[in-house]
Order: sequence, then structure tokens, then C-alpha cells
Amino acid sequence: MIIDPARHSVGTMITPLYAVSDVHGHRTAMRAALRDAGLASEDGRWTGGEARLWFLGDYVDRGPDGIGVIDDIRQLAEDAAAEGGHVGALLGNHEAQLLAAHRFRDQPVPGWDEPGGFLGAWRRWGGLQADLDRLSADHRAWIGGLPAMAVEDGYLLVHSDTDAYLRYGSAVGEINTRVMLELAGDDPEAFLYFAGVLSDRGPFYGSDGERRARHMLRELGAGHIVHGHTTLQNLFGLPSEQVTEPIRHAGGLATAIDGGAYKGGKILVARLTPLPAPVH
Repeated sequence: MIIDPARHSVGTMITPLYAVSDVHGHRTAMRAALRDAGLASEDGRWTGGEARLWFLGDYVDRGPDGIGVIDDIRQLAEDAAAEGGHVGALLGNHEAQLLAAHRFRDQPVPGWDEPGGFLGAWRRWGGLQADLDRLSADHRAWIGGLPAMAVEDGYLLVHSDTDAYLRYGSAVGEINTRVMLELAGDDPEAFLYFAGVLSDRGPFYGSDGERRARHMLRELGAGHIVHGHTTLQNLFGLPSEQVTEPIRHAGGLATAIDGGAYKGGKILVARLTPLPAPVH
């Protein structure tokens, strides 16, 4: 099921908007976090009514049940649609790496000195054999249809904290179309470049971070970036017990929401209030 990233509203009232990122196979913790936010039941069924929820990628690897996380998200999407709500999902770099491990296995990639090719690299990046064994054709098709980004209520929702997405276009629809084409590719060298773009991080930090975030927002017609990918532990030097809520950065133009579940942190369910207008 491909999620339409269109803005959702009821009449003139904007419905609640939430974002979650980097579950990394922690299915039980995800269900608990969604339950505490009033969005799902103990068994992972939608209870959020007309609310909107976006998952920002990295459902698999590093945790015990990545395929179960994907199955839950798909069920939530079906349930939410039946109640007038919306559950969307974006592509993370770990989904791309899982597909690469399945598609290319251990074949060597010219110019890449990586033992075991994509399969070996995927394992070293946290890939678990159980996810690969349970990855069905249906799961692969679902991953292949995931958009790279969406804009909701003025927020640019992406997985990775990078402006490298702009290498694939200067509009959300253009980037999403190009990313889906790249994800379907069978050239391992091209896929290696693609995986590198999705795995990039860091442009929004430091002295040039605000300028680069502002440029990306102007290009894509949004007002604020919400991302996962880089944990709050790594980004701000926090111990896991101090990771309790998302943190803004890049001069207030970006919010990081990866609580580092695989590091012992929390899965954060971020409530996003509407923004007044895109950045100018």
C-alpha cells in the first residue's frame, strides 16, 4: 500500500499530527509508545481516530522484530484509513540496505572494498538474519513504494538529517519519484551511491547548519524539518536516560526525533503543531 502524502484535514480543522522515527525492530516499545500517545492499543491496532501519524523510516535492523514493525505499520495504516485518520511511512536508509542485501547478496561492487558486498555491510550495520529471512515479496513491494519525504502542516518530514535529498530534485514529488526509481535499480554501483545519499548526515549542524536547512526548506516549500536517523545521544551527547523529548536545532529550523531505541533510549512520539507559513 503506497501512502498518499497529501495534507489531511476535516473541514477547516487541522487534525492532530504526530511523527515517530527509527523504531529499529523494537516492536513492543513502539506499541507502548503509541499506546501512551493514545494512537494504538496494546496489540498495535489504531485508536487515534482522525489523527495523522508519520513514521520516518528505519523500521528494521538492530532490534528483534523489524518485519513485525513493518507489519504493524501496515495494519495501522489500514485501520486509520477506516476511521478517517492517516498513517504514512517514509523510506529509511536501513530499508534500502535490507533490499540491497536481498537483491545483491555478497557480489562484489567495483570500487567498494567491502567484505561480503551489500550483505556483509548490512550485517555490520546491524542487519539481523531473521529480518532477511522473513522479508517477503509483499514486504519488498511495500518498501519499494515508500516516499522519501512528505510535507504536512508546513513540516518537511524526512528520515535523514541531510540536504543530500536535493541531488534528486527540487520538489517533493520529483524527489519521491526519483528515489522510488533508484530503489528499484539493479546496478550495484548506482545503488551504492543511492544508499550513501540516504545515509548522509550532518549538514544542519555547526556554523553553516541554519543556512543549509533554510535553503532546503525554501527549495521544497516548507517551514521546518523533522528528521530521525541521527540519535539524540549522538547529536547532543546525551545519555539515554536523558532522552525524553525531541530537540530543535539549526537555528530552530529542524527537530531531531530519534530517541535511540537501539541504544537503550526511547521511541519518541512527536506531536507537531501547525506552522504558519513556509520559510522565505
